Amino acid sequence: MNKTTILSLITSLFFAVTSYSQEFSEETGSLNSGTISSQFDYLNRISNNYQEYKVVKKANLDKIKSNVLDSLSVFEKELATIQQTVVNQQTKISELEAQMESIQEELRIAEQARDSFFFLGIPIHKNSYNAMMWTIVAGLLGAFLFFLYKFSRSHKVISIARQNLAETVEEFEQHRKNTLERERKLKRELVDALNGKTT
Repeated sequence: MNKTTILSLITSLFFAVTSYSQEFSEETGSLNSGTISSQFDYLNRISNNYQEYKVVKKANLDKIKSNVLDSLSVFEKELATIQQTVVNQQTKISELEAQMESIQEELRIAEQARDSFFFLGIPIHKNSYNAMMWTIVAGLLGAFLFFLYKFSRSHKVISIARQNLAETVEEFEQHRKNTLERERKLKRELVDALNGKTT
């Protein structure tokens, strides 16, 4: 035989062996492995045609039914696991939210304690205390200014009264001196008159 014939015979044999091994693996492995969709495709391929229908072997149909049920069982287990994970995560989220609320409450209490203190046994906020203290300071300053004004007015009135009193005293003193002088003069005149009668 010539080389070309031998080469074509070897090539044909190779393709025949390859196709047989693919058919063998499809017949034995397709319903046992792969996705459900690929298994249905394989079932469709290996089923016989009868008019417009497909004739499926009962063993293959039972096998694919078993595969579908197994896949559904796996999916249900995975779904149950996922649902349990979701429940666990929600529980953790609820616990974390409760802890967060507790921490926020503790923070609020700490801030309130930081911003307030006890004054005469009464808890008071620092801002309220500052406002109260500044109000008291403003009131005391107002009272001080009012009394200072009153004192200054009183001082002026007293100064004027003293000045008037001094003037009155001076006038009284002058009047007393004038009166004494008049009395002396009258006494002298009286003595002179009495002396003039006796002589």
